[in-house]
Amino acid sequence: MRVKQTVVALAGLLALAACSTTLPPAPHPPKRWQNAARLTPPQRSFKLSDGVMLPARIWPAPNTPHAIVLALHGFNDSRDAWEVSAPFFAEHGMTVVAPDQCGFGQAPDRSDWAGTRRMVADIKELIAQLQRENPDMPLYTVGESMGGALLMVMMAQPDAPQTAGTILLAPAVWDVGVEASIPLQLMKSLAPYALVPQQSVPVHVVATDNMAALIRLYYDPLTLHATRWKALAGLVELMKEAAASTPSVRGPVLCVYGDKDQLVPASAIAKVWQTMRQMHLTVRQDLITGGHHLLLRDRQGALVMQDIVSWISAPQTWLPSGGDSAAGVWFSQQEGRLGAGKSGVLPLLPAGLENLVKR
Repeated sequence: MRVKQTVVALAGLLALAACSTTLPPAPHPPKRWQNAARLTPPQRSFKLSDGVMLPARIWPAPNTPHAIVLALHGFNDSRDAWEVSAPFFAEHGMTVVAPDQCGFGQAPDRSDWAGTRRMVADIKELIAQLQRENPDMPLYTVGESMGGALLMVMMAQPDAPQTAGTILLAPAVWDVGVEASIPLQLMKSLAPYALVPQQSVPVHVVATDNMAALIRLYYDPLTLHATRWKALAGLVELMKEAAASTPSVRGPVLCVYGDKDQLVPASAIAKVWQTMRQMHLTVRQDLITGGHHLLLRDRQGALVMQDIVSWISAPQTWLPSGGDSAAGVWFSQQEGRLGAGKSGVLPLLPAGLENLVKR
């Protein structure tokens, strides 16, 4: 019986290996949502040491800025992830620089996975360039989901760059376990560039309660609507590495999580927060009641924006949203359920948003 099951499983994997490698075309919006499909050109391209050019959008502070924010998007997303929140930060004296990371948006090797080491190296180069250009300006990094995981890995390294602070928004930090990792590694070996079948991607997920933001994400031409097995396996490896890096994270950190997040499991974030507390790391934990995965794009995203501005300008004061107190209450409720956090849903948005957007 066990041999038969193995044969059936291998046959299924081989069938998946024969899946298409061609990315689907960008969806065409109905007339009423035509503006959601706009393509905003980058204001700058950063040239890295290996010759790669990373396009970026920039929101300059209207007057003399008092800080620079390097903003890193999540998986399958792009530089446009910050177009809702960046104007707010700019109005508060912070110039926001939001690049497409390698493999996403209009960056090279779209839909491929460059690897954690390469992506972290890219971030270090971006930081170095911005600091050379603005030697007297404090620089903060902010990462959403995948971007947050990359920042955790980077800030745990011995040669982590010296920055003013790190902001983690629903960072993708958990170990999904061997049950998920082994099949992914097999598919990565058998068919690294084949697309993950849509039926394998969960669709009943609320990433944000802001329908306008979902529509923009779905029809944005920079958004990826399919995921390659290589990229999915790479994301899972990154999440595991980010979780393991927690004890070594350096520098001031603001970690924000929403209790309605359906992508990063609560048990995984609670485990990370527990480790941060045990290691006495310089971390502020901010719990947004009713917050979803795309925290800055939620209808109450202004709460998160205000918390970020407050933490940057007056890090010793209570957060305006009350997230300090909420985090303490939420964490105490999670302590009895701390675990490996294997029950979450892989953050593959915006794949599978069709049903939500077309309602």
